[in-house]
Amino acid sequence: MGKALIYEIIEKPVSSCVIALCSAVWLYIQKKNVGYADVGMSYDLVVTERQHWRIITSAFSHISILHLVFNMNALWSLGVIEQLKNVGLGVEFYLHYTLVLIILSGFLVLSLYHLLIHRFKFEYYRRVTAVGYSCVVFGWMTILSVKQPSSKLDLFGVLSLPISFAPFESLVFTSIIVPQASFLGHLAGIIVGYSIGWGLIQGMTNYWAIVFLGWTFVACIYSLKCTSSFPMPFLEIEPVSDPSLSQLGLLAPELGSTQMVQTGSIHGSDLV
Repeated sequence: MGKALIYEIIEKPVSSCVIALCSAVWLYIQKKNVGYADVGMSYDLVVTERQHWRIITSAFSHISILHLVFNMNALWSLGVIEQLKNVGLGVEFYLHYTLVLIILSGFLVLSLYHLLIHRFKFEYYRRVTAVGYSCVVFGWMTILSVKQPSSKLDLFGVLSLPISFAPFESLVFTSIIVPQASFLGHLAGIIVGYSIGWGLIQGMTNYWAIVFLGWTFVACIYSLKCTSSFPMPFLEIEPVSDPSLSQLGLLAPELGSTQMVQTGSIHGSDLV
């Protein structure tokens, strides 16, 4: 007989909180009729228009219920990581490196878009908009496959995958079930996951996690203030201009503190 749900929630506090958060965000998106363009991450929006806050909002946002269910089911199974303190994992490790996975996998996806756009001239990737928690899910699959290769990943209570192959098996499975699934997003999660699992990225302590989280929060709030109409009366950004340029007539007399750039139509969307 399995454990009562309440005990499993207590044993997986971080996973439970993330699942609750993603589910609440999904409900809000459905109620407010929010779309990919509102919360998703694309190269043009994040890099060109500097809407850096989208790296965070895209990770916790799901538009499709199937996408949400698949990601949260996999995340619940991966919550076993929070109980493996004896092999160097545990709740603290899980909390620290979840933040790392969210940020670094987002940056890696944007870097891959940059390469495809500027090196291979695939302009399509400028406006491909990605949403979802899959980067983090695939990252944790990969870390667990390195740290605990004998484990299994249970999906929907009917499918049990050897964790050593789970990232790549899940990549194929997701592509079949959810055709819009982002190959680049999942690949980014796997790459960052191996980097953490093999010790190429390490050294996150409570202190550095708080510092990392603090600067991420500041950067997101600043970016949100500068690039959106979201009301933040507690934060005002004063315009900075060179008086000499004004005398030369190079500045418009009524230049505001920020300039809103209207985004083009979304040409594609990826479920990450």
